Amino acid sequence: MPAFPHSTSSTTTAVAVPPALALPVIEAAFPRRLHPYWPCLQEKTRSWLLEKRLMPEHKVEEHADGLCYTDLMAGYYLDAADEVLQAIADYSAWFFVWDDRHDRDIVHRRPAAWRRLRFSLHAALDAPGHHLHHPDPVVAGFADSVGRLYSFLGERWNARFARHFHAVIEAYDREFRNRTRGTVPTVDAYLELRRLTFAHWIWTDLLEPSAGCELPDAVRKHPAYRRAALLSQEFAAWYNDLCSLPKEIAGDEVHNLGICLIHHEGMTLEEAVREMRRRVEGCISDFLAAEKEALRFAESLAGVTVQGKELSSTVKAIVANMRNWFSAVYWFHHESGRYMVDSWDDRTTPPYVDNEAAGEK
Repeated sequence: MPAFPHSTSSTTTAVAVPPALALPVIEAAFPRRLHPYWPCLQEKTRSWLLEKRLMPEHKVEEHADGLCYTDLMAGYYLDAADEVLQAIADYSAWFFVWDDRHDRDIVHRRPAAWRRLRFSLHAALDAPGHHLHHPDPVVAGFADSVGRLYSFLGERWNARFARHFHAVIEAYDREFRNRTRGTVPTVDAYLELRRLTFAHWIWTDLLEPSAGCELPDAVRKHPAYRRAALLSQEFAAWYNDLCSLPKEIAGDEVHNLGICLIHHEGMTLEEAVREMRRRVEGCISDFLAAEKEALRFAESLAGVTVQGKELSSTVKAIVANMRNWFSAVYWFHHESGRYMVDSWDDRTTPPYVDNEAAGEK
């Protein structure tokens, strides 16, 4: 069944979920909601992609709305102020563009171009204001979005975000090397790498500016909070692998849980899909238990002070947004043109990418 009578995207209608990818528990127990700012969010992110030259005009016109990048964020950070949600949505759209650029640099064998981009992103992360006019739109767009994200909380949060994203950039470099060498990581090595390339802790960090509050370390690092956060992200990463498996097999990817299971565990494609579903469904049931623990922890923070009650309410709101991630991710994968590989003219070349991106030819 669809999340809404019609998709949030203006380019599609009601969504039918393929039986192999259907998760009845998500459809029944994780109601989908959408931030009321979403229509403006979609329009402004589309304009931002054009302004920052992150996608050619015809690609934006043909594909931006149907990719549903803003739908994903508008279904997750429901408590965010409009300005915060806009900055997150633009950053998220940038992240998808960067991911595509990384893929094209691998496909077209452009190691020097990737190396330049990697080092430039590290520099822009530390000093975004100095890179707003960088000649590479991917670097300039990153500097713009990160600079806006840095404006909401404070230096400690900014430093944590930077630390986490430096690790993401380096994880993408490991992926670059694996793919150019044809190295399929072991399952354990892949799961560790995936937590970085999916940016688990970045999306979790962004729950704080969405709530308008930087959490104390004692809260963020508490096992109850951390487990709920991790499970919400693991679900998203593994469900993404399940849905993108045909796309990534067609594109000679090596970074997919199913591909790792087939290569290292000797599974057939059907067996790998069953194992991925088992893990995804386990994430959901484990989260439902972890969610209760996290809410009990939030309740324990209330105490008798006004500060305690405010912190308790903030943590409860953040845990609610962790829950939102399940439905947002689930429906995104069935509405976004990013995963509709069967509709592409060339299964190895997504129609929404600039296949002649900057770099050596």
